[in-house]
Amino acid sequence: AHGEFELYEDLSEYTKAKFLTDTSKKTPVFVRFSTVQGSKGSNDTVRDARGFATKFYTEEGNYDLVGNNIPVFFIQDAIKFPDLVHAIKPEPHNEIPQGGTAHDTFWDFFAQNPESTHMTMWTMSDRGLPKSFRTMEGFGVHTFRLINKEGKSHFVKFHWKPLLGTHSLVWDEAQIIAGKNSDYNREDLYEAIDKGDYPEWELGLQILPEEDEFKFDFDILDPTKLWPEEEVPVKRVGKMTLNRNVDNVFAETEQVAFHPGHLVPGIDFSNDPLLQGRLFSYTDTQLSRLGGPNFHQIPINRPVCPFANNQRDGMHQSFVHKGQTSYHNNAINNNNPHTTPVEEGGFESYHEKIDAHKVRARSDSFKEHYAQAKLYYNSLTQPEKEHLRDGFAFELGKCKHDFVKENAIANINKVDKDLATQIADKIGVQAPTTDEEVKSDKKSPALSMENTVKKLDTLSVAIMVTASSNESEIKALVQNLSDNNVNFKLVAEKAMTIGAFKVSETFDTVHSTFFDGIIVLDAKVPLLPKAKDYVEAANRHFKTIGFNKRSEAAIDVTSVQKDEPGIVEIDGSANNYLDELVKQRHWDR
Repeated sequence: AHGEFELYEDLSEYTKAKFLTDTSKKTPVFVRFSTVQGSKGSNDTVRDARGFATKFYTEEGNYDLVGNNIPVFFIQDAIKFPDLVHAIKPEPHNEIPQGGTAHDTFWDFFAQNPESTHMTMWTMSDRGLPKSFRTMEGFGVHTFRLINKEGKSHFVKFHWKPLLGTHSLVWDEAQIIAGKNSDYNREDLYEAIDKGDYPEWELGLQILPEEDEFKFDFDILDPTKLWPEEEVPVKRVGKMTLNRNVDNVFAETEQVAFHPGHLVPGIDFSNDPLLQGRLFSYTDTQLSRLGGPNFHQIPINRPVCPFANNQRDGMHQSFVHKGQTSYHNNAINNNNPHTTPVEEGGFESYHEKIDAHKVRARSDSFKEHYAQAKLYYNSLTQPEKEHLRDGFAFELGKCKHDFVKENAIANINKVDKDLATQIADKIGVQAPTTDEEVKSDKKSPALSMENTVKKLDTLSVAIMVTASSNESEIKALVQNLSDNNVNFKLVAEKAMTIGAFKVSETFDTVHSTFFDGIIVLDAKVPLLPKAKDYVEAANRHFKTIGFNKRSEAAIDVTSVQKDEPGIVEIDGSANNYLDELVKQRHWDR
């Protein structure tokens, strides 16, 4: 999707990048969201990390912030990227499973490469099941540098904070959606933008003076580690709004070329070894994906500022270059094109002073793999911990080799023995007999999604009706929902009209998993088998369920207990229902 970025405050204290120093300008952006494991066309709601890549079309050239919805990564060194991909993708002998890690090769990799432990904790949690792209955080993952005009460097981590809050599906819900609508997240994003509910994120920066690099109990350049927000606060510096869908998916979404090496003056790299490897691997990727070196000429990739190079041939060469020369330096054409001098705004790499040998090896400070995995686990609420446990149990339960399961349990035991014991019991292998867990009760409240923003804005409700439902009651209800910017659909056993209302969705075409809550407006509704399933699914997914006086008795034929949290007999305006809907999930049910 297309959009724009608006800066809140001048950041010239930290960087000379113009799009981060001039608050008067709006910078065009293009964002691509993605799953990681599945081929094109695989389900949106699989348990997986999600890509979150942003291209800023700045006046100094394109800047690409290429990240994920999880702040850490599986590996520390780019040399292991092929191994990770081979392990995480479908197994080569049968190309199964498509789009998921519930298989032996990934879990064998996990146990034999414990640096993956921290990110695996995130992907097995609710973070691996985002409710929508609109309610998903984004992270640059790596440590970068901000460079100001004086040449002073600060380390930085980039965050995208969704203004709707960070929300996820539950696993049973995600599995149902996979069968009901394989394009669930893509469709949600498209429809939201199409109707004007533009998704918004604030850009957050964790900024660290270079002299503070070594004051933490972890290496700040390790991509399997995060910077706890309580120790390094996130400074919100601007807002991104996605306000236009693509005109053609292939021309734009499929052909956009992201690269962490696409920088502008004022932003530079750190010595994170995974980042260093990405700087050359992404060019190779774009050459194979897009057929040659001229991918920057494809409209979606073109900078908005003037640019030039000495490439004249190759696939997709669409510029008609004039003149005799295609090299630098030259005298025939007054040395044009030439690199913009630093004094005129050209790019300059940070002048890092080192008194050491640069070697192809990981620092000893990268060798601790479990403390932050324990920090993450400690920071979750009890329902979140249970979901994480069940995520591990589902995935490991699909493995064929018992020794793969046992090795994985042994690795989890180094994070938390109780967690490892619970998972072992569920998958039928020997529980750990030794206590090897990290001894820490340290928490980071920012890591729990229960502490996120909760708004009514753009939530969705299924209003379940029959031909005998009351038109005036429907009118009052939908008016109040609309006034609060809550989306709704009328759903019935078959398409029909009720007075002025056209009911086009049926219990066959949609499901309660597509909505944040449901309202039953007729006593006959729960007596219909498919409608009863709607109500009971909403109940076990902890959603808000409303009913009116006429449907109260019929609710009793379902598993719903009317005195439980989030079960509401609506008043005339349904304001009491909205008070519960905004909570989104009622875990205490």
